[in-house]
Amino acid sequence: MKKLPAVLIVEDEVVIRTTLSEFLTSEGFDVAEAANVGEALALAQQRDFQVALCDVQLPDGDGIALLRRLQQLDPNLFVLVITSYATVENAVEAFHAGAADYLVKPVLFEDLRHKIDRLFRFRQLYVENQALRRELTRQDSFGEIVGSSIPIREAQASIRKIAVTRSNVLLEGESGTGKELFARAIHRAGPNASERFLAANCATMPVELLESQLFGHRKGAFAGAESDQQGVFHHAGEGTVFLDDVAQLPLGTQAKLLRVIEHQEVVPLGGVEPQSISARIVASTTRDLAQEVSEGRFQEDLFYRLNGVKMRIPPLHERLDDIPELVDSFLGKHTAKMGKRVSGVDSETMRLLMSARWKGNVRQLDNAIERAVIMCEGTQIRPQDLPPDLLGVGQLLPATDDLRSAREHYERLHISRVLRQCPDKREAAKRLRLGLSSLYRKIEDLGIEV
Repeated sequence: MKKLPAVLIVEDEVVIRTTLSEFLTSEGFDVAEAANVGEALALAQQRDFQVALCDVQLPDGDGIALLRRLQQLDPNLFVLVITSYATVENAVEAFHAGAADYLVKPVLFEDLRHKIDRLFRFRQLYVENQALRRELTRQDSFGEIVGSSIPIREAQASIRKIAVTRSNVLLEGESGTGKELFARAIHRAGPNASERFLAANCATMPVELLESQLFGHRKGAFAGAESDQQGVFHHAGEGTVFLDDVAQLPLGTQAKLLRVIEHQEVVPLGGVEPQSISARIVASTTRDLAQEVSEGRFQEDLFYRLNGVKMRIPPLHERLDDIPELVDSFLGKHTAKMGKRVSGVDSETMRLLMSARWKGNVRQLDNAIERAVIMCEGTQIRPQDLPPDLLGVGQLLPATDDLRSAREHYERLHISRVLRQCPDKREAAKRLRLGLSSLYRKIEDLGIEV
C-alpha cells in the first residue's frame, strides 16, 4: 500500500485549521492538526512529515521560531508560513528562517494546492539528487581505507555486501586496526549514506554520562542535567550509531541497549515515554564476545542481536604489503599539518617499517610517522627519526658489529616476513628469487621457525 504524503497543519483558529485539513484530506494527503507550538513539536517528534503549514501568530509562541525548531528536528521538512499580512518584511523574515514559501489569509485552495504540488516536485528532485550523491559516495566509500593487499580487498568486498542491508554489524579486531574507519565505510556504502554517522565510545565515560549520550536525558535526571537532551540514537535518525568497544558496557547498560534493539525505541534517563528510533548499529570489540558471554560479562541475547553480521578487521602484520601506501598517506597528512617538506622515507627505514611487529597496528604506524616527521631534519625520514621504542626495531638491529652476523640477522627477519605472507614455500621462494631447495637450506641454516 502506497504511503500518503504527510502534512502538518499548525493553526490556532479552529475554522481555518479544520477547513484546510478537510481540503487536503480530500486531495489525498495524510493530515495531522496542531493548535499551538507544543502540539506541533510533539507531533513532529512522533512521526515524519513532508510539509508543514505554520501560522505566524500562535498562542504559545512565534511561528517563525517554530519553523526553525521543526527544521532542526527534520532538515528535509518543507514549511509553508501562513500570515495575515503579505508584506515584504514578513516574507523576507520567513525565507531567512528557512520557509519554502508563504500563504496569505484567507488561504485560497487553488493557491495552496499549486504551492504544495511545486514543493513535492522539488522534493522528488531533491530525493533523486540525494540518491545520485549516495551512489557517488558509495563508489568512493573506501577512500580512507588505504591499501591493496589481499586482506584489504577481501574486507572491501565484505563491506559492499554488508552495507546494502540494514543488519547490525559486529566488527572484531585488535586495538588500532581502524575499526571506526571500516564502520564509516559501511555507512557511506549503504542506502542511508546521507544520514548521520555518530560514534560513542563505551569505555571512556562514567555509566551515567554514557547512558545520557546514548539514550538522552530529561531535565533534572541527574546532577548537571539542566535541560532535556536527546541521545545519539535519536540524533542519528536513519543513519548509523557506532558503538566502539562495546564489550566494556556495564551489564545494566547492556540490558537497556538490548531493549533499544528489540523494540526500536529509547527511554531517556529520567523519562517515561519511549521514543521511536531507526538507526542502524555497528559495534566493535577487541575482545572475543562469545568468550565474554561464557564468562558472564556480556549478555547472551545482546551478543546475538549485535552479531547480525560479523566482520574481522585484519591486523597490520597480516597486511604488511600495505605499509608503503600507509606510510605515503600518513606522510601526506602530517607534513601538511606541520608545514614540513618531507618527501618520503629512505630504503633502510622502509625495511625497518616492513619488518616491525606493529602490535599497535595502523594507529601505531601513524604515530610513528608523525613522530618521524617531527624529528626529521631533511627531506627523507631515516631510521634515527623513528620512535626508539618501536616494537620490533630492537630485534632488527643486531647486537654485534660483525658484518656476517648482521647479514644473517637481517636475512632471518626478511625471510621470516615473506614466509608469513605467502601461502606456501614455493611462492615464498619465488618472491625471494631463490630456488626451493635453497630456501629450505636457508630456513635450516638460519634457524627460522616456520
